[in-house]
Amino acid sequence: MAERLITVDIADIKVSNDPTATLITYALGSCIAVALYEPTRHVGGMIHYMLPLSTVSPDKAKESPAMFADTGIPLLFERMYALGCKKSDLVVKVIGGGQIYDDNNTFEIGQRNYMVLRKMFWKVGVLISAEDVGGKKSRTTRLHVGTGLVTVRSSGTEVPL
Repeated sequence: MAERLITVDIADIKVSNDPTATLITYALGSCIAVALYEPTRHVGGMIHYMLPLSTVSPDKAKESPAMFADTGIPLLFERMYALGCKKSDLVVKVIGGGQIYDDNNTFEIGQRNYMVLRKMFWKVGVLISAEDVGGKKSRTTRLHVGTGLVTVRSSGTEVPL
């Protein structure tokens, strides 16, 4: 079977139960990707969100909920649950949250994106099994739905997470 790439764009969510599918998102700077995998059902999901809180633009959040952590992450979990997944069975991996274009740390969007995610997960009891966050590098990440393998590519090198 040939691999089927499914691109998760910026401010986008994709879920799949196709074992030949690979979810991929590119150029994670201050944005964060959350990759979810359910190993018994072979279901994978990914979000690529840009900003921590939808309160900065409620209208934009209604139009594009995956743009924000607080509206997009719950939607990702809901879509996984719709395919029969349970929260307790999900493997959670987090990638991104860098300080790429903010050399003076003026906005700290990457750090704020990560902190909001951590607070949300803490409140609902979600544990992160692996992460590659922070720093000053751009990342591309893949989630292979058939196996649950998550890889991160940065500076020309791709490694499993």
